[in-house]
Amino acid sequence: MDSKPLSLDQQVALETQRYMVKVYGWMFLGLVITGFVAWYTAEYTDFIDFILGTKWMFFALIIGQIVSVFILVSQINRMSASVATFVFLLYSMLFGLTMSMIFHVYENESIATTFLITAGTFGIMSAWGYTTKTDLTKWGNLLFMGLIALVITGLVNTYFIESTTLHWITSCAGVLIFVGLTAYDTQKIKNLNIIGNEGSDEDHKEAIMGALTLYLDFVNLFLYLLRIFGRRK
Repeated sequence: MDSKPLSLDQQVALETQRYMVKVYGWMFLGLVITGFVAWYTAEYTDFIDFILGTKWMFFALIIGQIVSVFILVSQINRMSASVATFVFLLYSMLFGLTMSMIFHVYENESIATTFLITAGTFGIMSAWGYTTKTDLTKWGNLLFMGLIALVITGLVNTYFIESTTLHWITSCAGVLIFVGLTAYDTQKIKNLNIIGNEGSDEDHKEAIMGALTLYLDFVNLFLYLLRIFGRRK
């Protein structure tokens, strides 16, 4: 017996699911690269000391990450799919070099525990953002304004006030903001998928951009949770 042909809505839903699988796949690969580079680099204490002891090296890593993201976001339409993939993976590697420092600040067990908490929280909020019928668009501006305030407050506290209380407040606020961004960005990525271009270079680049967005949500959520749950050496 011939199977009943899928309706248009069902075809759209299946294509969207396949697209999101690619987004999560690239995000996962980026996290694996970051985690491996961070762990491998942390084994070489001389290299960590070199990064921390050489101002130009540390800032070169930070600038390299910023430049990589800027190029990917601003030039994605002019890039080939392979170049976009390379820039994303390069950013994941550079971020891993920076992340290696957490192994010298926090105990390995607390890093692993915090990662599992992050993965569970991210998974729940991303699944909710994907399945909910609630329009999360109105969250966008509020979360973005909260993020700007968080960055400014964090910088002021780090370099001028150095308040422990404010440190905990910004840590908790950071968790809430990136929990919200995880759901918001998941829904946004899902809705921005262009139906009908599956398998094309444009589809691949869309998946890379979606992966970058969720990757940033994940790692920032992890870092803020680590400030709360991480046990320092």
